[in-house]
Formats: sequence, C-alpha cells, structure tokens
Amino acid sequence: MTLAIVPRLVWLLLMIVGRTWRFEVIAEEGVTPAFHGFTPSREIYCFWHQCVLPCAFYFRSTRATILISQSFDGELITRTLELFGFRAVRGSSSRGGREGLLALHRVLDEGAPAIFTADGPRGPIYKSKPGPIKLAQISGAPIGSFHLQPEKAWTVRSWDRFLVPKPFTRIAVSWGAWTTVLETTTATGLEAKREQLDVALEHARARANEHFAKRLV
Repeated sequence: MTLAIVPRLVWLLLMIVGRTWRFEVIAEEGVTPAFHGFTPSREIYCFWHQCVLPCAFYFRSTRATILISQSFDGELITRTLELFGFRAVRGSSSRGGREGLLALHRVLDEGAPAIFTADGPRGPIYKSKPGPIKLAQISGAPIGSFHLQPEKAWTVRSWDRFLVPKPFTRIAVSWGAWTTVLETTTATGLEAKREQLDVALEHARARANEHFAKRLV
C-alpha cells in the first residue's frame, strides 16, 4: 500500500507546489550551466542529498539516470522519481555498489547523464562517497556539481537536514566547478579528487546562500 500510494501522492503535491517556485540560475565563473548553454549528455552530476525535492522538480523529464539505494526507502524514491521522468539504477556504497557503477557506465556509453546524491544514502552530511570518482575514472566522463538552495524552506531533523521548499519561494540553482579524473589516477589521487569534489559542491552551496544574502543588503 505504501509503495502504491506514497510516490503518487508526493508527485502530485510536488507538481502543484513546484509550479509556484521561482528558479534563479547562477554559476561559478567559467562554468556554463546545464540547460542554459548546453544539454547534458555523457557527464556525471552530483548534488547533496538535502536538496532532492527541488532537484526532482527542476530536472524533471530529463530522462537522467540516478543511483538509488536498494533499501525500502530507496524503492519509494525510485518510484517517485520515475513519475518525474527519471530512470534509476539500484546500489549504494554499502549494497550493490559495483553493480550500480557498471549500470551507470552503460548509461554514459549510451550518451546519457548519470546522477549521484553525493553524500547519500546515509551520510555523513556534505562528504561525498567514492562512487562518482570511481565512475569518472573508468568512464572518462567529467563530474559536474550543483546545489539547489531555497530562500525559504522547512528543514527536517534528519542526518542530511533535508530541505522542503515553501510555496512561492525563490530557489537558487548554483553550478560549481567541474572535476575530472584520469584513468591512471592512484588510490591516493582518487581520495584527493573526492575531496576536490566536496569543495566544488560546498562552493556551489555557499554561492547559493550568498545569492540570497546579497538581496538583503
């Protein structure tokens, strides 16, 4: 019953409330935002788990593929995102990770984008898992970073401080620097690249918050 009802209810509510949101696109100097200069194809994209809701609405019907955990909660998220036009492969850092990466590699080979919630499914918050870096290494695809920050939102008391944007709020769509990984990168180098990805994601988040702070000056 839960799997049958909850995804459709979330989709309906989000489609209604989401149409009241106003998105404002910003980007780090030298970075071209996706859908505002080019259409994503064979790239990897990462964002923090806390902004899943505005991301689901903003990127709806893109047919992008996202890695989602094999848990029951993951099944709920999968069914919900499929209603928005996303595709999903199952796996996480703890279960089915290798199979998930291979599936996303096939997605990239088809010329389509692959997406990770970088610190999901259970955190710690604002610390990416190695999956995106490993996929970039074996595929040669670059990693794009973005963050969607509502100006006004309810914050859930969860590990990720999950954001529920309020109706009629503005939402900053902040694009960060690209991260690239060579196939020959060593284990030490992979960890350095993972930290570089964290920095790119945090810069995108900070820039989104600064965007609204400037409005108050």
